[in-house]
Amino acid sequence: MATLTQVILFSLIGGLFSLIGGLLLLSTKTLARRLALYAVPFAAGALLAAVFLDLLPEGIEAAGAGSVMAAALIGALLFFLAEYFLRWFHHHHDHDDSDRHRPISLIIIGDTIHNALDGVVIASAFLISVPTGIITTIAVAAHEVPQEIGDMGLLLSRGLSRTKVVVLSVLSSLATVLAAVFTFSLGSADKLPLGVLLGLSAGFLLYIAMSDIIPTIHQQAAKKRFSWQPVLLVLGVAVVGLAINLSHGYIDGGHDHSGPQGAYEYHDEHHH
Repeated sequence: MATLTQVILFSLIGGLFSLIGGLLLLSTKTLARRLALYAVPFAAGALLAAVFLDLLPEGIEAAGAGSVMAAALIGALLFFLAEYFLRWFHHHHDHDDSDRHRPISLIIIGDTIHNALDGVVIASAFLISVPTGIITTIAVAAHEVPQEIGDMGLLLSRGLSRTKVVVLSVLSSLATVLAAVFTFSLGSADKLPLGVLLGLSAGFLLYIAMSDIIPTIHQQAAKKRFSWQPVLLVLGVAVVGLAINLSHGYIDGGHDHSGPQGAYEYHDEHHH
């Protein structure tokens, strides 16, 4: 069973670890861009593996395939609608004119909401089991490294000082921790449909991987005959897939699905 301390620790990792890329951007743009170039495809593979090999199977076991798959679809649609109508989020691609003319406040709000959603995803995973929480944190952190490079670069391009960019980014990243603690606290009181929440989280991560990161890989591939990015995507799948097997096998002794609040026991009794 996961503890609040574990949730706080790993949500800090998921939120603050992502700032490494942005801090590199402040010291050397060349190194930051190279890091993003390799981190983006690995993140795509990590997210896909986390969705299909961990979050969806766990959610289906907790709530049934129909509910979880419907929740995953709703999660992807909600994220699409938020991006389409509110433009809270930007892509990893080179920023277009609309990105460069967005108000600074909207950039910060979008980043904060994105970080808060990351916290909900991480806490939901920990409510199922510690291994699922750790794997989800790895996938989220891998995605957030290039994401923060883009956000901090966008803020710098709007004329903010380096100090202000760092302070705003740190404060925004704390939304991950706050959202994770809030979600975990609700779950501890047995107030959350964990299977459905995992489905929503899977839809959110799947949308990011398929609509944002993978198109970036295609964009890069069009510029050169050979690119290591597809290899890194497959590597991301392999690494996270292996981590899923190892973590479930060794961290919780075979993943007995005892979970917090007896979620799985309830599920078994309900079906028996």
